[in-house]
Amino acid sequence: MSAAPLLPSTMKAICFTQPGAPDVLHLETIQIPQPGRGEVLVRVMAAGVNRPDIMQRKGLYPPPPGACPRLGLEIAGEVVAHGLPQEDVTMPAIGSRVCALANGGGYAEYCLVPAGQCLPWPEGFNAIEAAALPETFFTVWSNLFMPTMLPKDARVLIHGGSSGIGTTAIQLVKAFGGTPFATAGTDEKCALCEQLGAQAINYKTEDFAERIAELTKGKGVNAILDMVGGPYFERNLKSLAFDGKLIIIALQGGAKAEQANLVRIMTHRLIVTGSTLRPRDSASKARIAQELKAKVWPLLTSRTIRPLIHQTLPLAQAAAAHQAMEDGHHLGKIILTVDSLAV
Repeated sequence: MSAAPLLPSTMKAICFTQPGAPDVLHLETIQIPQPGRGEVLVRVMAAGVNRPDIMQRKGLYPPPPGACPRLGLEIAGEVVAHGLPQEDVTMPAIGSRVCALANGGGYAEYCLVPAGQCLPWPEGFNAIEAAALPETFFTVWSNLFMPTMLPKDARVLIHGGSSGIGTTAIQLVKAFGGTPFATAGTDEKCALCEQLGAQAINYKTEDFAERIAELTKGKGVNAILDMVGGPYFERNLKSLAFDGKLIIIALQGGAKAEQANLVRIMTHRLIVTGSTLRPRDSASKARIAQELKAKVWPLLTSRTIRPLIHQTLPLAQAAAAHQAMEDGHHLGKIILTVDSLAV
């Protein structure tokens, strides 16, 4: 292992022993992990809070085999140590500032990350902004733009438009020539979606399938990015154009679709697919990182697109951050700050 000098042997990290409410989270002092082959150790300055963290804390989303069992899937900070090099993997230099898609353990002062899942901070970004990127941008890019890019005139419906995933998806669809539509549950959230370039639908006061039919003059949308699941399945199918694709990335409303009419899948040649990011192997995540660096990082550097930060809280207040996400009033990302260099 190569490392910066004088690394401590212990660190502060958020832990929990039993699933439950946000108050099961607590700060502990634990050993700093040692990087293995192809891994880097990052001194964390800021870490993003994401819906999978909430589900894992509740006991509903166990980490995949071999992953760190502690919470935290995206970080920004400084590389302080290397493991042994791995073939075809470029190790970021010690001292370089990276944001990274972690396999767990991001709610801590130090975090191990596969080197291929690291990206440089976009020019002009601070740690808080950089920490808001990996989970959402990896998710949106891999689902909407890989393996093939969306057509420039694609119409895309994004559920949860004011969330971290939603605000990212709206901006990326718009930046690459598509027409984004978004659902949200309050007028304030709908206004944010509109500011980002989407045509917004308040799902509490309007039927989104009926509204999509009106807005597209009956044509429907070419793709739907859905994090609700079962309760939206039938209306999602109704909202898709011929050869459209429904992409399910979460099941916040439940996994069962009642009384869905599957005939439309055949008659409209629809594709229904889905994915989760965390169980993918490091090589797959590295490919996503490479595409993001080439195609999206220049847009972030130029501020053509940007992460939206709703709230920052210190690491010790991870429970409050989880409660804020569960309350559902946030517009954009919730970030944990780990040291004074985050800003």
